[in-house]
Amino acid sequence: MSTLYMISLPLELRALRHWSASRNLATDEGCALHHLLSETFGKGVLQPFRLMVAREGRVGTLYAYTVQDQTTLRETAFETACPETLAVCDPACLAVKSMPDEWRTGRRLAFDIRVRPVRRIRQPVGNFKRKGAEVDAFLVETLRQFPDGIPEEIGIGPQRDHIYAQWFTERLGEAAQTGIIRMTRFERVRVLRHGSVLAQGPDVSLQGELTVTDSGKFAEKLARGIGRHTAYGYGMLLLRPAQGR
Repeated sequence: MSTLYMISLPLELRALRHWSASRNLATDEGCALHHLLSETFGKGVLQPFRLMVAREGRVGTLYAYTVQDQTTLRETAFETACPETLAVCDPACLAVKSMPDEWRTGRRLAFDIRVRPVRRIRQPVGNFKRKGAEVDAFLVETLRQFPDGIPEEIGIGPQRDHIYAQWFTERLGEAAQTGIIRMTRFERVRVLRHGSVLAQGPDVSLQGELTVTDSGKFAEKLARGIGRHTAYGYGMLLLRPAQGR
């Protein structure tokens, strides 16, 4: 597997808003960033990615994984990007580090991730009749357990944070085992894909700890991202030191 790099790139948020509006992408930040990065560095080069913005911040920091080194990224951007694009992200400010080639089995790490936890249904569930429809994982589980509605004695039914944590653990597969996972943010948003607005879905941030169980598969998860919509700002595993025992 090629060396995996992690990059950070400052983005001028006001310039990003103007750029997005000029391309009719202002309604979906993730879609706007997808197009911005594709025009600047090439399609799929910086993916998965995540934009982090401090409260009331004027500049955000975009993090991403890539197999291209700093020289190649800067060269491509300066040679091909439009001036208005470079006003949003200056390649000269690009910072890059290489990720480990091997991950020790048993290595404990904390993580932070933004995901869109959805499932593609294979058969009708509740009001969702179309095979292949993309449905909130929490809603799918609720409808499967209680197709006629949640009984009063059950109360609120499946817990949303538990379902999303289970969804995340399933997608890690054999790459790592998870400990306690916390849901730190939840919204329901509509997203723009290929010119069409998709149905409203979950936009979730999770934090927790994991233990690496397969070095190669864990590296692959980092490079590819977790879940769907990894080209639009979801699925990037940001790693942190685990807390002491």
